[in-house]
Amino acid sequence: MKPASALLVENLDAVKDQPGSAVSAKLQGKVNLSDGTELPKGTILLGKITTDDMQQQGTKKLALRFDQARLKDGTTIPIRATIVGFYAESGGGINDAPANDWTASTLAFNQEGVASGVDLHSRISSQNSGVFVSTKKDDVKLRQGSEIQFAIAHANGGQNGVTAGGQN
Repeated sequence: MKPASALLVENLDAVKDQPGSAVSAKLQGKVNLSDGTELPKGTILLGKITTDDMQQQGTKKLALRFDQARLKDGTTIPIRATIVGFYAESGGGINDAPANDWTASTLAFNQEGVASGVDLHSRISSQNSGVFVSTKKDDVKLRQGSEIQFAIAHANGGQNGVTAGGQN
């Protein structure tokens, strides 16, 4: 898995957004996957809101699963993405996000206070990219423009599954 940084394209709200709702993030730099696949800067990572498969405790949860990368030419590539850092947008742009401590041997990641009263939990073994959990409030809200740091790989080791213009 390779490190990647992306910006959340839309606001997310655990009360309003339901499982199956689309979610996307835009890569902020080029990512060269281990199998040789290149995801250029500006690639859109596509996913959906799903249910928590890690059984995290909290009053409200927002589970995300990013599973495709859409290149500028419309080609989609299946990906496996784990969220290893989240830094809330502060109105004027990205915070000076510290480098996270993810390494290729990291199997689980927990980050407290990623948004007001919200913690992030993720595992490489989970089908989800990450679960945002509130233990203090009745909602989880993530703002458009927030930075998401990923550990990302081709979903099937670079074999087949690439579609051009959304066609198989």
